[in-house]
Amino acid sequence: MRSHPATIRAFLDFRMSCVGCPIACFHTVLDACVEHDVDCEEFLRALRKAALGQAGGRL
Repeated sequence: MRSHPATIRAFLDFRMSCVGCPIACFHTVLDACVEHDVDCEEFLRALRKAALGQAGGRL
């Protein structure tokens, strides 16, 4: 999120509370997906799009 702030939108769109979480820096993306019961492949697609500056998250 620090390197690519646009990815914050992907976390919020998937209702993942990682933004501002004090332990987020200790979790991998897979950890976060498991914790929030999110399909990892779907989330990674949205995360990559956000990092590349493309629109199209999940609402």
